[in-house]
Amino acid sequence: MATFMKPHLNSHATEGEVVKNPSKTPFWYCAETGVYNSKHPFLKLPEDPFLDVVSFIFSHKHGGFSALVDSISGISIPYSELYSMVKSMASSLHQRGVSQGDVVLILLPNSICFPVILLGVLSLGAIATTMNPFSSWLEIKKQALDCGVILAFTTDDKVDKLAALGFPVIGVSESLVSNSNGSQSSGFHELISCDPNWDSRPKISQQDTAAILYSSGTTGTGKGVVLTHANFIAMVQLFVRFEASQYEYLSTENVYLAVVPMFHVYGLSLFVMGLLSLGSTVVVMGKFDADEMVKAIERYGVTHFPTVPPLLMALTRRAKDGASSSMKSLKQVSCGAAPLNTKSIEEFVRTLPDVDFIQGYGMTESTAIGTRGYSTEKLRNYSSVGLLAPNMQAKVVDWITGSPLPPNCMGELWLCGPGVMKGYLNNSEATKYTIDGNGWLHTGDIAYFDEEGYLYVIDRLKEIIKYKGFQIAPADLEAVLVSHPDIVDAAVTGARDEEAGEIPVAFVVKRDGCALSQTDVIDFVCKQVAPYKKIRRVYFKASIPRSAAGKILRKELRNLLTSKL
Repeated sequence: MATFMKPHLNSHATEGEVVKNPSKTPFWYCAETGVYNSKHPFLKLPEDPFLDVVSFIFSHKHGGFSALVDSISGISIPYSELYSMVKSMASSLHQRGVSQGDVVLILLPNSICFPVILLGVLSLGAIATTMNPFSSWLEIKKQALDCGVILAFTTDDKVDKLAALGFPVIGVSESLVSNSNGSQSSGFHELISCDPNWDSRPKISQQDTAAILYSSGTTGTGKGVVLTHANFIAMVQLFVRFEASQYEYLSTENVYLAVVPMFHVYGLSLFVMGLLSLGSTVVVMGKFDADEMVKAIERYGVTHFPTVPPLLMALTRRAKDGASSSMKSLKQVSCGAAPLNTKSIEEFVRTLPDVDFIQGYGMTESTAIGTRGYSTEKLRNYSSVGLLAPNMQAKVVDWITGSPLPPNCMGELWLCGPGVMKGYLNNSEATKYTIDGNGWLHTGDIAYFDEEGYLYVIDRLKEIIKYKGFQIAPADLEAVLVSHPDIVDAAVTGARDEEAGEIPVAFVVKRDGCALSQTDVIDFVCKQVAPYKKIRRVYFKASIPRSAAGKILRKELRNLLTSKL
């Protein structure tokens, strides 16, 4: 039976407090500077200053056969044709007037077309900006104007509306080859039918901007994260390819299920870039459906399933309901993008004990590079987000004084390394607030390293509840709440209080048919936490608002609170 390491601090822990008694200073931590170094060997990155990430991806030789497969239709793009299609896309965009440095919007759900489009844009020296296809009209307009979009890709049904913004829009049908009535998808099909051997390919520097991805960052509204070709090259090498090198099985035999959105840095890093350098097969789901997920795993022999918390919980539920026999091919399930509670980890491991489970940590601002778990025969550290990636450094600092903290003390996590963004687009003030003069990315996440170098991320600093001088991490209370047998999901935020500053308020999704009351929930939490951490109010909800990556949307919770007052 697996043993579980505690993922959160004890209920009385406060800022800078020691979680355990620190042992002798380890070799990977410098007490003088407060710098944590990766335990992995340093990896040499390409030195050619004029190397773009697309050329880097396709420079790696492998024996992969199917690159991208549509989970529903089975239509696939073989590796033998993928690079040619990418170059055709770049050539076609060039003929349509897209030049080096121009920004192209990709407003699409997951599809086997997505990587071809994005890599084609980058191969041209243009810049890709991606968005959730369910974004509102105002959100789309704001981002398009902010980064100066000159052309866009979207689904056929959104072409006319998006064209109102004044730039050309190319429609992409759900099928790579044909649309619903069997005719060729004119816009996209023409782009991949162009001669790939064009002579006007620009000279692209590693320091050139490759993508502008939007993130709320450590504070405030959405900002354009400027990522370079060098950032993405580092991501491919230090995140995806390095992790693959840690396992004995061949990467060309791995089959990944792509449900995590490709417009998010997590999905983009894996399914659009990194895995294509390894020869692995990526099975793409356009939209999530639990039944189709199970069918895809069985039909295509999926071995690896990168998830976010809601996906992991859905997978566990289906396995518990009898679908585990259809998941025999699974070797590894990983989870990232948002904190995962202990209950979800334990239920998954108990339900699918033969499947390796790991977590990882990264940010849009770090090009998804941060930490990654790794399981061995002797070590199953499920609750940690893993060890620092090669070439990465970290600090844990007291968020009030800025003093560095040793292992087993929690504070704000800072990162430094080749994945750190160039900065925020047209926002020097936010850039200076996030990246200091020495190149340290202030993540805004509360975390600590244990005595073995494993990282545990507790919560977002900006989400901390301040109650009568105490600091309360919502994730701590959420972990307690979901341990209740009648609570399916939960989220905690702070409500303003004149006397206390803020008070913890819980939003709870209870099990169908149960008679759980507000008093029951408050009493349950009260017995397990310090008095100042007790829940003051409870609201029952049908679901918890989450982002596409699975992060709890606490801003929406606070808006709900305002509407209830």
